Amino acid sequence: MADEIVLLDTWASMFGMRVRIALAEKGVKYEGKEEDLRNKSALLLQMNPVHKKIPVLIHNGKPICESAIIVQYIDEVWNHNPQLLPSDPYQRAQARFWMDYIDKKVYDTWRKMWLSSGEEHETGKKELISIFKQLEETLGDKPFFGGDIFGFVDVGLIPFYSWFYTYETYGNFKMEAECPKLIAWAKRCMERETVSKTLPDEKKVYVSIDRIKHFFQDRVFMN
Repeated sequence: MADEIVLLDTWASMFGMRVRIALAEKGVKYEGKEEDLRNKSALLLQMNPVHKKIPVLIHNGKPICESAIIVQYIDEVWNHNPQLLPSDPYQRAQARFWMDYIDKKVYDTWRKMWLSSGEEHETGKKELISIFKQLEETLGDKPFFGGDIFGFVDVGLIPFYSWFYTYETYGNFKMEAECPKLIAWAKRCMERETVSKTLPDEKKVYVSIDRIKHFFQDRVFMN
């Protein structure tokens, strides 16, 4: 019997994009279900009752939550090539470290910049740029974070590329001027069909985020 695989997701989510890229890399077919995050489905609330967030991968009726964990799960369950995590224990630990760094730093810092103004906005922008500079330093002169091979950290970071235009527009800076090696890396990643067919148009992302800014601001002020 074939596996039943469902992905609860939303098109602009960089975290959902990770999962879609990982599934595409492994050649795994699945049913995607688009979630309305302002009106979450009963299935999402049932499958992720703790955080109530996307993405959620449902594999034969069993949910796996949190994108980094889902990507690791995909790599372990469909353990044919390409392998996303390194086989060497130390390199694997380092890959997990940098994925954790991305998860703890990028989105929250961007949100701080996005929903603020004045000095706080400028501070958030500087923090965001410094995070990307750190990632660029970690990349170094390697083609990919995994060396010559597109791997776990690449899957974790490349979805943010579709948000770079939004970051630049709200922050009034240019990623290519700040982090040219990172942009070159992103362009190499985009040569992969699994990436180019997954990432949405950057202008479409910006329009969507601009429309919901006031919604998020209202939520911040109400909390």
